[in-house]
Amino acid sequence: MEEPSPAITSELLERVKAGDESANRNLVEILYPAVRANVRNHLRKQADHDDVSQEVFLKIFLKINQYKGPQPFDHWVSRIAVTTCYDWLRKHRVRPLVTYSDLSETEVEIIEKSRQSTTMGTSDTQRELFSGLLDKLIATLNPREQIVIRLLDLEERSVREISEFTGWGASKIKVTAMRARRKLAEQLQHLENQHEREEDVR
Repeated sequence: MEEPSPAITSELLERVKAGDESANRNLVEILYPAVRANVRNHLRKQADHDDVSQEVFLKIFLKINQYKGPQPFDHWVSRIAVTTCYDWLRKHRVRPLVTYSDLSETEVEIIEKSRQSTTMGTSDTQRELFSGLLDKLIATLNPREQIVIRLLDLEERSVREISEFTGWGASKIKVTAMRARRKLAEQLQHLENQHEREEDVR
């Protein structure tokens, strides 16, 4: 059984604010898994994960004196991680259209099954394969749409939580999610049409 992560106490935060190097190291050790997971959830390119994680920690230490509560410290950290990922996506704005030739054999099978059925399979393997395809499609959205759709649909965060993380209003988040879902549906339809053309050629 895994031991629970050590708690982030007000005493530890005061030591970090005072410049205690040992406290700094402790804070990084406690936060690292959550920060890394947050970055991994929002950025598809694995090569970016280290750089963005470091940037998140740099911002945490630069802004630590701004943390006054009342929200939990890890919630404050999550907001920094989300906004850092958003800024990174905006700076490295490359949104290639996913084409049929980009798909693996298993992803082609998913397209075939989605064309034949209105619902995806519910096995863990099928969900995992579909999430890989979905990840490729999400990467074609603009940065705000990527952040919103990952938080809302993949992490199942509430609109209120997303608003707290990003500073965006509820209506903006809902409209962004609607547009993102429409674009994803269009992308999937585009891939299904390409698949049909490939089948006709054979």
